[in-house]
Amino acid sequence: MAEALISVLLEQLASVVYQHTNEVVKLVLNADKDVKSFSSNLKAIQAVLEDAEKKQVTEVSVGDWLEKLKDVSYEMDDVLDEWNTELLRQQVEEKQVVEGDNALVTKKKVCFPMPSGCFCFGQVNKAIHHHNIARRIKELNEKLTLIAAEKAMYGFHQSTIGGHDDQQLIQRQITSSLVDISTIFGREEEKEYLLSNLLRESNQDGGSSQEGKRFLVIPIVGMGGMGKTTLAQLAYNNENVTAHFDKKVWVCVSDPFDEIKIAKAIIENLDGTQSSLNELEILLQHIKTRVENKKLLMVLDDVWTEEHKKWENLKLQVIMQRCAKGSKILVTTRKEGVAKMMRATSSMIHLDKLNDTDCLALFNSFAFLDREEDEANGFGAIGEEIVKKCKGLPLAAKTLGSLVWYKKTREEWRDVLNSKIWELEEVEEQVFRPLLLSYYDLVPAVKRCLLYCAIFPKDYDFQKDDLIELWMSQDYLNSKGKKEKRRIGQNYFESLAMRSFFQDFIKDIMGNIRGCKMHDIVHDFVQFLTQKECTIIEAVKGANQRVELPGDYKVRHLTLTSLPEGPLSFPTSFDKCKNMRTLTLLDSSITAISPGSIMQMKCLRTLNVSRSELNEVPKEIGELIHLRYMDLSWSRNLKELPDAVCDLYNLQTLDVSWCGKLEKLPKAMEKLINLKHLYVGGCIELRYLPKGIGSLKSLQVLDYFYACEGDDEALKLGDLGIMAQLQGSLSIIYLGKNDANEIEKIEKAQLGNKEHLSHLGVWFQEGDEEQRKGDAEIVKALQPHHNLESLSIGCCQIGTTESLYWIKSLHNLRELRLYDWRFCELLPPLGKLPSLEILEIEGMKKVKTVGVVFLRIEEEEEEEQVSGILFPKLKQLTFRSMYNWEEWAFLSEITIILMPRLSELQIDGCPKLKALPEFLYKITALRTLEIWACPILEGEYEKDVGKEWHNISHIPNLTIQSGRKAEAFVEWTLTGI
Repeated sequence: MAEALISVLLEQLASVVYQHTNEVVKLVLNADKDVKSFSSNLKAIQAVLEDAEKKQVTEVSVGDWLEKLKDVSYEMDDVLDEWNTELLRQQVEEKQVVEGDNALVTKKKVCFPMPSGCFCFGQVNKAIHHHNIARRIKELNEKLTLIAAEKAMYGFHQSTIGGHDDQQLIQRQITSSLVDISTIFGREEEKEYLLSNLLRESNQDGGSSQEGKRFLVIPIVGMGGMGKTTLAQLAYNNENVTAHFDKKVWVCVSDPFDEIKIAKAIIENLDGTQSSLNELEILLQHIKTRVENKKLLMVLDDVWTEEHKKWENLKLQVIMQRCAKGSKILVTTRKEGVAKMMRATSSMIHLDKLNDTDCLALFNSFAFLDREEDEANGFGAIGEEIVKKCKGLPLAAKTLGSLVWYKKTREEWRDVLNSKIWELEEVEEQVFRPLLLSYYDLVPAVKRCLLYCAIFPKDYDFQKDDLIELWMSQDYLNSKGKKEKRRIGQNYFESLAMRSFFQDFIKDIMGNIRGCKMHDIVHDFVQFLTQKECTIIEAVKGANQRVELPGDYKVRHLTLTSLPEGPLSFPTSFDKCKNMRTLTLLDSSITAISPGSIMQMKCLRTLNVSRSELNEVPKEIGELIHLRYMDLSWSRNLKELPDAVCDLYNLQTLDVSWCGKLEKLPKAMEKLINLKHLYVGGCIELRYLPKGIGSLKSLQVLDYFYACEGDDEALKLGDLGIMAQLQGSLSIIYLGKNDANEIEKIEKAQLGNKEHLSHLGVWFQEGDEEQRKGDAEIVKALQPHHNLESLSIGCCQIGTTESLYWIKSLHNLRELRLYDWRFCELLPPLGKLPSLEILEIEGMKKVKTVGVVFLRIEEEEEEEQVSGILFPKLKQLTFRSMYNWEEWAFLSEITIILMPRLSELQIDGCPKLKALPEFLYKITALRTLEIWACPILEGEYEKDVGKEWHNISHIPNLTIQSGRKAEAFVEWTLTGI
């Protein structure tokens, strides 16, 4: 973790001191020399950190040295951040002075907190503050100089750029093709799929990436210890596989990727002799000769590198083209990127955890070897509980099974059961070793992001976007280039996911990853590596509300769970809190945070007290000058935020979503000049947003805009125009007030220029047709950017869809939802939208016919023979509450292909609909058909007896019910968009 911390700190030293200070200030600071010395020492230490972080696993003294290094680095980070915050404060106040009487908030003197005391810069000479900064930098430099001198005691090896230390502590195990069949449990589907792919003659796997090639690449992907090599060994030694191929080669590739070493291993497999040659081209030529016209199976085990150049040097493509058709390459890897690099994702086998039965069987095969009688004598029940710790990881089941085999008493077995898994030496050595290999393969910044996940308990559902914002709040996503931090975070998340550190992915309806979990063993692993920095404490029922921490660690990240109702307070002597950078409360019922507790957390970057009973935020919150992330969501008793929140100049994320009683936000929010993410959805009592938000040029996420503009202090719709960086989801509610200037304000919002916005939701106010004559003009003015992927429009009271003409330009639109267009008689023309995958139409009560207009066939086309594909990518189609819909049919002359990819159709609450269109019967992709509360259709398609039953009986998942589907009733709340 120190690697990434120091990398970021070096960047800060370069930028904050040298770029943000002029020469006069530097002279006052008199810290230039100390800063340069500090940077020089850090760079010298940085060169040995990779070796130091490996040695700390086994050498306690190295771990202590790293802790001292991190302490000094964190302190320097705080000093630099305080200095930068003062610059931000001056920037805000200068802007207010320029604005003069027009400023929303009167300029006032700000009390700027420092560890040595409180300095009111309007009254005290700024030189005192500068002197304090200089003094602290000097003290920290002296500490670091001593730490740098101590590094010589440990004999660290310097890291080599792009290379690997041959004496690295964690050695990679060399695998072979030999396998003990008795240790293989489960994986029946994976074995069957793998063997069928290896034994078939054709290499066409149904994917475009490998179709037509002479050979097929089959990757087996999974986290360390999941059994990838074992499965490959099983296939390699299968009798039918051996008979099928002329030649078989097993190579343990590992890391570093050495082309000459791999080529020699291939020759040794082919010839049975070791080659003394060291010229790659000669070795490759020899291999080509030996495999000419031979059907070859080549297993490349434990592949790490994704570098195209290295693979090109090995010329496997050329070698395999010399082989007979039907040759195969089987690859085992922890990195999905390897499969992508080899263009073999269509045939990829992803190994997930074993089921409970197979995991127990694997454990028992080791635990009760030659002692079967113990299984029935009470040991078996304890073993079942131990296996739950393995969470389906084969290596953990084998390791713990082997461990308890040596334990002869039930008490010894219970000791294993009750211990933390990382406290078991065998687990640390055998289970964590492969995870360490994956960990060391990460770049420093990604390592820090992984380790930060230790702040959450096991089985926690990570939300990808939340996780990225948390990483951002800890300054883990810094980069030297101009790349946007959220994009960096997405890349880091994908890097961890593709290396199997995350699993159980939660995807939205369009297939995008929204969340995930972490395997329990991986969670134990990250907790093992962060046990001195990350602490999770679960409140004991009936215990004192005051929080006490175990051990002598300087806790940086604290998670408290299940706190009972009442105020949160720390003991006044709680010295360990002063270094805390994250405070997370989960499943807690606190009603307040004591001011004293706030004052003890001056280093806090991240505060998460969501889903609590919090009824107020103390004004002392403004003292947390480092705070970047504050999550108060689902605080159902919170009515307002103190004005002091606006003194948090570093705040990047403010989440007050679903605070149902929140009535207003602080007026001076224009002072939050670093705010990037503001979440207010679900705040049903919040009638407007403060006008100052309109000046936040850094704002990227604003999930809801409240178009109630009666208050002069309210943010106006036109103010959205300045927010060019808005991205993600935006919902605009309460449109259609018959305001004479509403169209002009919508045009000023410049929705068409917001190219980073992926979802737009619009909700009109209720009203009758006469009151809502202006809706059509509003719809015209709403035209979004053509990059938009998802669109929802609700309560729009237009009679025709002509004003929605711009929808045909949304070539990237994947999801469309239209709700409660009560006066619209025809569906909009959507058939030619090339990317549309999900379409949901509800509450269009005047629609009687769905016909050619819906397909977007022009009038002149109706008289001709029409051909082509309409709705080419549509997968899910829903019609709901269409009470007068009678006919769904198209002209017989039309010979187009309709909805070829439709896999799910739901029709709910359409009592007058007479029949389904004939084209639906021919869609081979249709797997699910649900018909609810459609009495005519129920009779026509009744199972076995309805006259149209034969047309749908082939569909695998059929539901025909007389009642309404429970989730079909959409209430027009904030969730409706």
